[in-house]
Amino acid sequence: MSFAIAERESLAAAVETAGWAVTPPVVPQLTLDVLVDMLSPLARGGGGGAGRAGVRNLFETAPAVRALASSSAVRAVAEAVLGPHCFAVRALLFDKTAEANWKVVWHQDLTIAVREPARVPGYGPWSEKAGIPHVQPPIELLERMLAVRVHLDDCGMGNGPVRVLDGSHRVGRLSPEAIDQWRAHRAPVECLVERGGILACRPLLLHASAPAASPAHRRVIHFEFAAEELPPPLEWHARIA
Repeated sequence: MSFAIAERESLAAAVETAGWAVTPPVVPQLTLDVLVDMLSPLARGGGGGAGRAGVRNLFETAPAVRALASSSAVRAVAEAVLGPHCFAVRALLFDKTAEANWKVVWHQDLTIAVREPARVPGYGPWSEKAGIPHVQPPIELLERMLAVRVHLDDCGMGNGPVRVLDGSHRVGRLSPEAIDQWRAHRAPVECLVERGGILACRPLLLHASAPAASPAHRRVIHFEFAAEELPPPLEWHARIA
């Protein structure tokens, strides 16, 4: 799909102001069917270190996910916010089912995946997830990144959708006390997405999700996009343009 200029500007404006935007279905249904068939064995095996709730490191295990990251539909969303030189740096699968009907507390996404750990000013603390080094980068880098979440299933009110607090991406890294203040003074918004639609959001946007009231598959391929290289010797763990 190619977005009209007005659609791209509207999406970018929503992400700038609220921290998130949702598209109508833009990924072809046949593509979604292929992805579901390919990812089902990985999800059943809890591959990549994410357990029954999902799978990490999809670029290494699922070639079709690499193709999706480079597709016109996904890139149209990422480029509307980050510009034409952006690239995908991480891909995960989340699948909320009756057997893995989890909740997520209010938080910001604060880490990135890199090839090798290195001492660089402003980067830390370090951790490891599924064998991959992760680090908290300077807040300015996170402010310039974008999550692009492709929904392989409809996600309505009963499916435990992502809930967000509008505008919380614009105030930097938040302490637990500051998160509580945001929750007390800002009503959450549910991000409802149709199959084939995309939720685009800033990593620093406060978000959470409740368990699904009617558990069924809620499969989401979560991409993270950046538009700049890391300071040497650090390198992104993946780089899919």
